[in-house]
Amino acid sequence: MNDVNDFFSFRNTVNNVSNNDEQKTANYLEPVMAFARTTYKSIYIIDYQKKGFEYVSDNPLFLCGHTAEEVQEMGYAFYFKYVIEGDLNLLLKINEAGFEFYERIPTEDRKNYTISYDYHLKNQEGKTILINQKLTPMFLTNEGKIWKALCIISLSAEQQAGNITIYKKGDNKLFKYDLEGSFWRTSERIKLTNREKEILLFSTRGYTISEIAEAIFVSPDTVKFHRRKLFDKLDVTNISEAIAYATNNKLI
Repeated sequence: MNDVNDFFSFRNTVNNVSNNDEQKTANYLEPVMAFARTTYKSIYIIDYQKKGFEYVSDNPLFLCGHTAEEVQEMGYAFYFKYVIEGDLNLLLKINEAGFEFYERIPTEDRKNYTISYDYHLKNQEGKTILINQKLTPMFLTNEGKIWKALCIISLSAEQQAGNITIYKKGDNKLFKYDLEGSFWRTSERIKLTNREKEILLFSTRGYTISEIAEAIFVSPDTVKFHRRKLFDKLDVTNISEAIAYATNNKLI
């Protein structure tokens, strides 16, 4: 694999953009940049017509020693340099499976879907981190092709690469991709109880178990009980992983 075009599926070829399409994007980057200033996550805008990045936010954790401008200039060559070899093939599979899935969605619904997946980045010192990437369409062409997409990158709460999931805004269904069988499984999104959400929110503020118990008028043992149930539900081993998982999957 030695060509950035490998990342751009024939299913979503964007050759021409109409004047009407162009008008939709007037000054749209201003609110994107404002949002980027308020979050620790990294924000990218992918342009499928130009086959590159239109915008990269300035988040050092995910830039592998480069400036945001350098990564934007590198475009998909960045992946060839900093994604581990096995995960490059994974990203290709995700592109293929994702665009095949989007082809089956009615055009009017396509902007309501988000795809999420995990892969390893290696920094300039050769150390690797597992990151989560969420991609959702921002602008479609008149033919329903994805022209520009918003990409949000954060540290993953998972243990390994993959975890390819598509979900629709306002829908409780999840579509998980089976890499071995090359098909999508349908499941229900995880639902947290109000108490579990409460404990997570206090935990994000740095509260200890005793402090949470005092704040919600229960015993520390009750907090511990709900935390254990929460860890089992999210398949994590500690509160930091639970917070990361719940945040990445918009459970709180």
